[in-house]
Amino acid sequence: MILLWGMPDEAPLAAVAGALRQLGVQFFLLDQNRTEQTRLELAFGRSAAGKIRCDGDTIELASIRAAYLRPYPPAQVTALAWHRPDSAAWQHACQIIEALWTWAELTEALVVNRPFAMASNNSKPFQAALIQAAGFATPATVVTNRISAVRQFRQKHGDLIYKSVSSQRSIVARLGSNHSDRWRDLRWCPTQFQRLIPGMDIRVHVVGDECFSCAIESDAVDYRYAEASRRIRPYTLPADCARRCRELTRALGLFMAGLDLRQAPDGEWHCFEANPSPGFTFFDPDGEQGIALALAKALMNRQAV
Repeated sequence: MILLWGMPDEAPLAAVAGALRQLGVQFFLLDQNRTEQTRLELAFGRSAAGKIRCDGDTIELASIRAAYLRPYPPAQVTALAWHRPDSAAWQHACQIIEALWTWAELTEALVVNRPFAMASNNSKPFQAALIQAAGFATPATVVTNRISAVRQFRQKHGDLIYKSVSSQRSIVARLGSNHSDRWRDLRWCPTQFQRLIPGMDIRVHVVGDECFSCAIESDAVDYRYAEASRRIRPYTLPADCARRCRELTRALGLFMAGLDLRQAPDGEWHCFEANPSPGFTFFDPDGEQGIALALAKALMNRQAV
């Protein structure tokens, strides 16, 4: 059995479900909107075992050979939106999430991706050290809450960008002279500053041993928020860079990752971060790259083992 867990209408999960249907593969989609109707039995021995029950369906955890997990925090689950955090429904949802993540950590099934492997994304500086160890360059970086440190860093490295230190999504922005009146806010919010690396953005999705890459052309520093000027097109990644992408993904303990790369004018490849739960459909909305199909086939092949 293949387990999909999350919101059925969320684009990546829906794309993988569609690919599995295309392949004629049976799977069980655990809908987070049905969390109140979900019951989970979990026991630990030589392996994690138990049952999932939802809307009359029962799945033995031992029968699951592969899983693609994209759960949302309770606050973002539509069916729980009007519940208070201290309500029984909310607490039940938290228990289901905690129990399934525990199973995902311990099961022998293929899990895309396990919680421990995704944890490096919670600290960008820590993840950057792992990226460097895998052979990629990373931008010169400082994390500070001191204005003097930012000024010294800019004098040394020139143009800078700033963004969040954690996995919390933030808009990547260029540090300009108009930001000087906001520098006093640094004392309350340590911020990550990086040397601006010129060049074109390349997004690489690694699925097992496969690499899918595209180039993103945009006038904006953060192309995610520049729909009018953004253009995504196919890109052939050099073999050596593709190899390093696969090695980095394995080194992080991931089966699937979304890697943000940029090739500097001197030809050196920089990797900004590795997303352990990438929204790949943003880069492949029509499925032409075949990312969803590749993941579906990987889940199907593990089921057959």
